Amino acid sequence: MKKSYALFFIIATTSYLLGCVHDADASLDQQLLDLLNGHSKTGSYTGYAMPESTDFASLPNQDAKNPVTAAKVELGRMLFFETGLGLEPQYPISKIAYSCSTCHIPSRGFTAGRFQGIADGALGFGQSGETRSKNPLYTGDEVDAQGARPLPTINLTYVTNALWAGTFGSFHANVGTESAWHQDTLVEINFKGLEGLEANNTRALIVHRQVINKDVTDSLGYTPMFDAAFPEIPVGERYTRQTGGFAIAAYFRTILTNDAPFQRFVQGETNALTDQQKRGAVLFFDKAGCVNCHNSPSLNSSPHQFFSVGVKNLYQNGHDVFRTGPSDKRNLGRGGFTGVPSEMHKFKVPQLYNLKNVGFYFHGASKNSLRAVVEYFNNGIPENTDVPASQISAFFHPLGLSNSEIDDLVEFLENGLFDPNLQRYAPTVTMSGNCFPNNDALSRIEMGCN
Repeated sequence: MKKSYALFFIIATTSYLLGCVHDADASLDQQLLDLLNGHSKTGSYTGYAMPESTDFASLPNQDAKNPVTAAKVELGRMLFFETGLGLEPQYPISKIAYSCSTCHIPSRGFTAGRFQGIADGALGFGQSGETRSKNPLYTGDEVDAQGARPLPTINLTYVTNALWAGTFGSFHANVGTESAWHQDTLVEINFKGLEGLEANNTRALIVHRQVINKDVTDSLGYTPMFDAAFPEIPVGERYTRQTGGFAIAAYFRTILTNDAPFQRFVQGETNALTDQQKRGAVLFFDKAGCVNCHNSPSLNSSPHQFFSVGVKNLYQNGHDVFRTGPSDKRNLGRGGFTGVPSEMHKFKVPQLYNLKNVGFYFHGASKNSLRAVVEYFNNGIPENTDVPASQISAFFHPLGLSNSEIDDLVEFLENGLFDPNLQRYAPTVTMSGNCFPNNDALSRIEMGCN
């Protein structure tokens, strides 16, 4: 009898403990779901779910002048990785040596793999873009370098106004900013009544010294793809930077991190997140207050908002940078575009997926890990003394997170929001047959291209 009683006690105790664990899991799930339901703009946690990349009708913010089609997406995907478009470099040695994807590498979350993207005027690739450096034949003013950390080209269907300052796009945040569109001939494209991606991409192909015309599409074999993508465009206007930019915009809208654990969770797979990731998500949507700014399916802001959290600009971080410095108006963020004093030093709230492998954070790349980012927000002390206190967001203040809470939040950001296979959005070969994302001699060696 004693043995039977002991066995019964063990079974009962084990069942009780397992029940407690199950209840704890269920309670954590419910706590997170309640927070999501409360914050979602739709009133349901499913409002944070992204569509399938092939569900074109469900992709938001499409341009009425450029509805997404399969033919456009495939053309845009090829053009984005095509080094054969790099036909206007500063020096002939860099001809057909770079592509759009030079600064937007899938394995690095479609970012550059380094603190500053350099297309024309640089050499090398390393493992994923980290060793790319200036070509000695170029001066620093001659390279095609970005003035801030490159934003990733993922989840862009949730972006209405492109770049850190929201400079491009005729609608949304830019309604009422028309007087600023005359400041630069490239910004005047906003007068064409385009969404942000369409406006920006046409400009980007010019700025990044790439060429699209009938001779180029014929020589590379893209003419039939342009014909399939834009049959409604007159032949005389069909093979241009604008149509190429439209195709890339359509492709951008399909690059979604919809296989990340958090995405699977909001699509009903409750075991997709670990308990630690769920605790981190609860902090994100509650105590840490991240949701105050990051509250769309991509966890950017919707509609676009611009804030200052007092971080350093790219040139202030001890990096060897090019084509930026103290007089660069891009350091002023939204205010550098609009000229509005209250918008100075304020930057667009970025999306938060697939940041684990990026390695550089904030517009000035002043932090090298997501833990450093979380600690910066937790401390709530601005690091850039050039930013007036009056410009700092009211949301930026000490958070009071413990070390274990920081661990949980970082785990959610690093792995709960990480889609492990962005390579699915890249082609295996382009029409030119060139190496990509880079085609310079050093990159070809480092990437093992023939």
